[in-house]
Amino acid sequence: MQWKQITAVAATVMLAVAACGSPSSSNKGGANTGNAGTAQEKATDPTAKGPAPDIEGAKKGGVATVLSDVTPDTMDPTNIYFIDGNQIGKLMYRALTQYRLDGDSHKPVLVPDLAEDLGTKSADGLTWTFKLKQGIKYMDGTEVKAADYAYAIKRSFAHDLYDAGPTYQDEYFKDGKTYKGPYGANGDNYAGVDTPDDHTLVIHLAKKFDDLPYYAAFPMFTPIPKAKDTKKSYDLKPMTTGPYMVDSYTPGSELKLKRNPNWDANTDPVRYQYPDAWDFKFGQDTLKVQRQVLASNGPDGNALNYSDLDSSLVPEVKDQSQIVTGPQPCTNVWGLDTRKIPMEVRKLIAQAYPFDTYRKVAGLTPQTAIPASTILPPAVPGYEKYELPGLVGTGKGAEDPAVASEVKAKLKELGKENFELSWYYSNDDKIATQVNQLRTQVYTAAGFKVRAVGVPKAKIRTLRNDPAAPVNIAQGPSGWCSDWPSGASWFPVLFKSDAVALSNSIGMIQDKTLDAEIDRVNALTADQQLKEWSKVDKLIMEKYLPLIPLYYSYSGYPVGKNLGHVINDPTQGLPEFTSIYLKQP
Repeated sequence: MQWKQITAVAATVMLAVAACGSPSSSNKGGANTGNAGTAQEKATDPTAKGPAPDIEGAKKGGVATVLSDVTPDTMDPTNIYFIDGNQIGKLMYRALTQYRLDGDSHKPVLVPDLAEDLGTKSADGLTWTFKLKQGIKYMDGTEVKAADYAYAIKRSFAHDLYDAGPTYQDEYFKDGKTYKGPYGANGDNYAGVDTPDDHTLVIHLAKKFDDLPYYAAFPMFTPIPKAKDTKKSYDLKPMTTGPYMVDSYTPGSELKLKRNPNWDANTDPVRYQYPDAWDFKFGQDTLKVQRQVLASNGPDGNALNYSDLDSSLVPEVKDQSQIVTGPQPCTNVWGLDTRKIPMEVRKLIAQAYPFDTYRKVAGLTPQTAIPASTILPPAVPGYEKYELPGLVGTGKGAEDPAVASEVKAKLKELGKENFELSWYYSNDDKIATQVNQLRTQVYTAAGFKVRAVGVPKAKIRTLRNDPAAPVNIAQGPSGWCSDWPSGASWFPVLFKSDAVALSNSIGMIQDKTLDAEIDRVNALTADQQLKEWSKVDKLIMEKYLPLIPLYYSYSGYPVGKNLGHVINDPTQGLPEFTSIYLKQP
């Protein structure tokens, strides 16, 4: 899941399933604790049914507010891949499967959502059949049909319109590399999916994909009726099946949700409908809104901010229960375009990086930003610690005059004096501007020419997501969170050659030898993969150096005093919105 910019300087994107749960929050109880017990000890619960058990003390009513300093690029379920979009989307969109958070540790357990089960696999592993719940309705009262799920899957192949969503279907679904979506020449004629009756969905694969039930939790697997598809404007009034529906949406500015009168709690094992409405305000000033939330005066007591608390505000925290913490299976990185920057120059860029000051200027705290040296974070199975020279996530870099002088001399030896480094940054965000100033100063001192392109934060994701952008640093995701608990949700989607065209690449590597190695490991059993992904991790860093690992994320965000049951969702490292209530509505 793309992680780009969850914090003001870099965070978000795609479904992160943690290998470990978050510690208990200050609020009593855990999401769906009534389903704990044996379910806590397994990764899936195919027999889970609705409704989700009531949360002790929860009340109905009021308006919950989210004051966000970042701006989701889309709320179209087909195009959602950033983790904030995923979390917000859970309020509106139900998918085939979903995650229940069990017990005090909020351990994620995969359960059926709109499907009756977690799918049945054929003997050869190339066909999956999902039985669908009957009687599910959209917010307007019309009934959901099996054809709507099939259409949503077909829609996900129209990458000319939906260029930011997940792309595993291209790799694994039958004819995924040739089908271009329902608007293309072939229209609805797609061999990868069919509906033998009104409550059965069959997915045909090009190759085995045993993690399909996990993938089916993405919003792209929510049903979409063909007759209601308005293409690029669909997210303005989408057909929702979750507890809330769109009241109004101004892209880049504000999303207001109201109760969906046709959501059936009895069919939903994970969601609640406590607040009357939700108000998401985007593109806010980070420090200003975090101070508002901490003060919790008036309506701000009903608000939260889902970026990590800025380090400068730590002394202002009077009530530690207002800071919700928990793990994120995410790594924040600074991507280096391997097509445009020679390997020896990439090594010098890494040597010059000012890790220590970067964390201070970016407002990161030791509790939420753990120095990184690998691609995989510790929370993901398959992680194995290693450290390459100069890539340990700490150090002054070229802020040290001796290092700056050394890097400058090496550039001259390579005939790369004044080598240009270029990147986008948000010029209307104070923290992003400060980070840009630091990087500019340090790399200029190290003998590079710097071209930093300032753009509004509302446009930064779109521009960075363009693999043909006229820059050579920080293209594609500026971080990544597991789509599910395996290196299989990292390396194939980020480092294979086709990731460039799909706008998912970090480092723009296009090497068939690496493609083959990733495919080899991906074909192994889950247990065998665990030992191999760490080797792929180190191979990529040693041979290609497509990125500088900055830090592993741990959540620590501020919440208003009137919000109840705000827990960290370890599948995404964000507040679990669907179980929040107002203590005094």
